[in-house]
Amino acid sequence: MNKAQLIETVAIKAGVSKKEAEDVMQALINLIIERLKQNKEVTLTGFGTFSAKERHARMGVNPQNPKEKIQIPAVVVPKFKSGKTLKDALKNK
Repeated sequence: MNKAQLIETVAIKAGVSKKEAEDVMQALINLIIERLKQNKEVTLTGFGTFSAKERHARMGVNPQNPKEKIQIPAVVVPKFKSGKTLKDALKNK
């Protein structure tokens, strides 16, 4: 399911227009990104928790020249931890 299909399905299930569903979806995405940029978590009880995690700098290998070592810089990456309701739903397919 892609974003357009998700918006269409949400619009049908919620009984709202596609435009309203798209606006809400975009607002949710923007809010999650904004909070993660502030290094804060977003928890949707039962579904899961979005957070930002720093991946430390490390040494790596140049794939084009395996004998050459390269420095990989530190970077902040998104992390998602699934909630109990989501885990249980998938266990009981």
